[in-house]
Amino acid sequence: MLPWVVRRTRLPLLSLRCVDCRSESATTGEGRFRVNANGKLLDVWLLVRCVSCDRTSKLTVHERAPVRSFDPAELDGYHTSDPELVASTLLDPLLARRNRFTLDWEGAWRLDTPSAWLDEAWPVQVEVAFEDPVPVRPERLIAQGLGFSRNEVLRRIKCDIPLRRPTSARFTFTVMAGD
Repeated sequence: MLPWVVRRTRLPLLSLRCVDCRSESATTGEGRFRVNANGKLLDVWLLVRCVSCDRTSKLTVHERAPVRSFDPAELDGYHTSDPELVASTLLDPLLARRNRFTLDWEGAWRLDTPSAWLDEAWPVQVEVAFEDPVPVRPERLIAQGLGFSRNEVLRRIKCDIPLRRPTSARFTFTVMAGD
């Protein structure tokens, strides 16, 4: 079984309308949090910037949360804008739903495949793993990895999941010998 891995190369853009210029894209840039204390309650926001006009907006991460409810390491991560915490916060589907945005993964991932796999006996079985929840259509991913046309993928690939429906979960497929 050959291992393929889908890796994130950068944080994805956000599909989020700007209130100033009406652009549809925003970025986290270097990734910064803003923490505001109000008595014993904290507000935490993730700052995002419009890619067209550079206007800064805030995505609500925590609102009026008691200070004691935070893990000290997590709270320190918010204060220091820890890159790992920025990534995990941005990739959280609950944050996206609550702040009404979607992630635009175009150009933010790559496919790592073994270089010499054609020496394998046919049929070849491949396992695809995802390091981050990058939604891709298996048909396009396989076409890119094998250098096939999408029609050839549909003809030569046997897979248990629908090839034309986006997935971000681990799957396997079998490449059948060509004609």
